[in-house]
Amino acid sequence: MSRFVELNLALILFLPWFAILGALFWLYPRQPRNAARRLFDAVSLAASVCAFVLAIRWAHRYAGDAYRAMWPQIFATSLGYGVFLATLSIAGVVRWRWLRRLSDFLD
Repeated sequence: MSRFVELNLALILFLPWFAILGALFWLYPRQPRNAARRLFDAVSLAASVCAFVLAIRWAHRYAGDAYRAMWPQIFATSLGYGVFLATLSIAGVVRWRWLRRLSDFLD
């Protein structure tokens, strides 16, 4: 396996699942859908993917070879997925509070 594929294997395997989670994050809640919301959602999704890539790169570098070549892959995948979900969850909470405050202001 090439080094590039080995470093990005977790991203390659999780990309379909990230696309589903990203689409759900983008689509719900349906209203309000303005330019600021679209920008926030796009930045949140990009930040989640960037955090994932940084986490898997860090995990590959510091995993150690005590359990042969599988441990860095397992560690990177686990850590990266957790970082992606944490980043997207924090963005979801921030967006929810922002939209709630916006709706209270408009009422």
